[in-house]
Amino acid sequence: MAIRVGIIACEALKSEIELLSADDADIVYREYVKFGMHDYPKKLKGALIEKVNSLEGKVDSVFLGYGYCQSLEGIIKELRIPTVIMEAEDCISILMTPPVREEECRKCAGTFFATPFFSQNFVELMTMDLHLEKLKDKKYDEMWFIKKFFEGYSRCMYVDTGIGNREKHEDSAKGIAKLLNLQYESRDGTLMIVSESIKRAKALASRAK
Repeated sequence: MAIRVGIIACEALKSEIELLSADDADIVYREYVKFGMHDYPKKLKGALIEKVNSLEGKVDSVFLGYGYCQSLEGIIKELRIPTVIMEAEDCISILMTPPVREEECRKCAGTFFATPFFSQNFVELMTMDLHLEKLKDKKYDEMWFIKKFFEGYSRCMYVDTGIGNREKHEDSAKGIAKLLNLQYESRDGTLMIVSESIKRAKALASRAK
């Protein structure tokens, strides 16, 4: 009997998840949640619980494409469907692995890690993350606040995840480094945690049959 796996994930990981699972017949439901809800931990947790539980009877397991994101540790206990969450703090740790991220942070604590998603959407994401869309004082523009936010940083590291055109993403990341006057470096990321988590969700679905 075929298994039915659902995916509910942050849009920050959409391209990587789709790269691994686009043609997978076992995945019967996909939903990508707009990035930024981590700024509202209780709201994020409540929304994800509702979304997962709404799939009861429609899927055998769920792959929750999130790290712990300040509020999701222990969420599994509140879900009515067998669910897998990735064991890392956030999407950067997921795409680097926590030990590698810690290693890079020890080398340079003031590092901005730019995955393809962040490289391509930097100004929009920072405007949203800093709530600059509500800016009423037009004495300063959004970029003034973004640059102020990054004054304590000294490095921009592009983390390649193997999606799309690396040269294009690196050019965007180099643009961020230049904009913020940061040292630029790059390194390969990994899809290991995402891949293993999808496999775990499939195993849960098989056991649920």
